[in-house]
Amino acid sequence: MSRKACVIGAGPNGLAAAIVLAQAGMQVDVLEAQSTPGGAARTLELTLPGFQHDFGSAVFPLGAGSPFFSSLPLANHCLEWIHSPAALAHPLDDGSAVMLERDLTKTNDALGIDGPAWDKLMRPFVERWTEFAPEILRPVSFFPRHAWLMARFGMVAVQPARVVASRFRNDRTRALFAGLAAHSFLSLDEPLSAAFAILMAVPAHAVGWPIARGGAQSLTDAICAFLATMGGKVHTSSPVESLAALDRYDLFLCDLTPRQLVKVAGQRLSEHYKRQLDTYRYASGVFKVDYALNAPIPWKAPECLRAATVHLGGSLEEIAASEKAVRSGQHADRPFVLLAQPGVSIGHADHQLAALMCPQMSEVGALHRIRFLVITQALFH
Repeated sequence: MSRKACVIGAGPNGLAAAIVLAQAGMQVDVLEAQSTPGGAARTLELTLPGFQHDFGSAVFPLGAGSPFFSSLPLANHCLEWIHSPAALAHPLDDGSAVMLERDLTKTNDALGIDGPAWDKLMRPFVERWTEFAPEILRPVSFFPRHAWLMARFGMVAVQPARVVASRFRNDRTRALFAGLAAHSFLSLDEPLSAAFAILMAVPAHAVGWPIARGGAQSLTDAICAFLATMGGKVHTSSPVESLAALDRYDLFLCDLTPRQLVKVAGQRLSEHYKRQLDTYRYASGVFKVDYALNAPIPWKAPECLRAATVHLGGSLEEIAASEKAVRSGQHADRPFVLLAQPGVSIGHADHQLAALMCPQMSEVGALHRIRFLVITQALFH
């Protein structure tokens, strides 16, 4: 073997794989079709000149808290995590907002009567984050290293989010938990949907929900810079049509979708495996709208200006109805929306960037989504 490896796709997963291969002593080339590496972790001018928007992801609780990325000296390559005063705001129709604070004790105090129940649910995993994170982020094992901790998590995680939310007596707390669970793409009545709420809330208390100074591109650039110190090379504007044209490599890793994999590697795959890939069922799409603002969003609940992430979804019942509709292949009348306002963390005095993301929206519902977002934006005034 020449010990040459090729990674196709320079998203975070592809770049992470390239680093692991380079650490193992292989010569690694990463081929990226786009002119900029990063995949969904890119920062581009999407609205007006000078306004840099994160193309996909903007907030990285499991980036800052990832055991793998935390093991890399990315700070030496200009990566700086910055935090908004609060991790998350969840505004309600009465003009108030329930907050997910970085400090667990402050969140417990703010939740009032539900504080003890929130603390009981989250604290075991927050206090043991360095043990918990490697367990939940690695492949499933029948013999976890921290069996009791994972058993405690599993007893709650397998339940529907609605069932776990019933532990709380206040509708505000239930709404907060439902918004966290809505990251799952599952109906809140389905098993395992509670797991996602916990896996969003625990990092908020353990490591925060930070953004990268300069945008998501800063994270990608730091990873690429570290890869370069080990001899790895990232080649942009290098689309791959077929693996047959790349005969100088001993190993290929493809950071691609199933259909893309069939296209570039079909000749190397068995017919049975290709049929499996061809029938892969994709999840619901994401519809995202970016705004260039000349001032902070004038929220009716001023607490929302403390959080870089805002959940627009209303009560538990409204969020549950939205998620159930999407899970059933329908469009919700009041869809759950994720809003990122990085300017809250950056501290822009003159302008901010805002991105509204619909985690479960297909192209068919694009006009409906835009209409909803415009109406919502108008109501803020």
